[in-house]
Amino acid sequence: MKLKLTVMMTLTLFLISCEKKETETPQASTPQQVQATQAQPARAAAPALAHTGVVQEVLQAKAYTYLKIKEDDTESWIAIPKRESKVGETVSFAQGLEMRDFKSKDLDRTFASVYFVSGVSGQADAAATAADTQTALTSHHQRPAAEKLDITIEPVTGGLSLADLFANRAAHADKTVTVKGKVTKVNRAIMGKNWVHLQDGTSDDGNFSLTITTEEDAKVDDIVAFTGTITLDKDFGAGYKYDIIMQDANRHTE
Repeated sequence: MKLKLTVMMTLTLFLISCEKKETETPQASTPQQVQATQAQPARAAAPALAHTGVVQEVLQAKAYTYLKIKEDDTESWIAIPKRESKVGETVSFAQGLEMRDFKSKDLDRTFASVYFVSGVSGQADAAATAADTQTALTSHHQRPAAEKLDITIEPVTGGLSLADLFANRAAHADKTVTVKGKVTKVNRAIMGKNWVHLQDGTSDDGNFSLTITTEEDAKVDDIVAFTGTITLDKDFGAGYKYDIIMQDANRHTE
């Protein structure tokens, strides 16, 4: 009798132990493992070359080639880094980032819709092109938190400090303003623009860096002034979202 009771108790404890293991959330065994797990970013799979079509029209700009592609019964425009292409060529490419009502100053033409992709290829280069597209999109999205510089840069005559701009953003929405500051970062040739990050040493409510899109070039550590249109709550899609941004800016000469 005692043996039977012992066996039953042992079996019951074993089942309870198994049930507990199945319902517990796995934990890293050391703080170092926890930190390593949290620090490891999720690796996005490279996008497949989802589109193949025939080139119907080719437009060459300074930095980009615009291709009108016919895929089955659908025609659409794509923009790729400048390359030679010809009508009748069959190309494959990954899904790009769509821009609506996009104006190319080089071509003096507004596209109702255009997709920016990293490149086109034949089927043999499918994996490489897909990986290139993923890299191009990821590199801009992984924006580390900017550090505020200990600098003092006065605005140009008639211009605004960044603190004034951030504090009164609603009053400046959709208006053209001029700001001056130090370039802290530049991302070139993204969606047909250079993306310049500017600081002047001022801030408002934790905001001290302004993103500016421009066709003009600038280098990190340059002290420059830009004149452009202020846009609020701008969502370009695919993670390009800004509470405030200056668009289509030109360098200002004092």
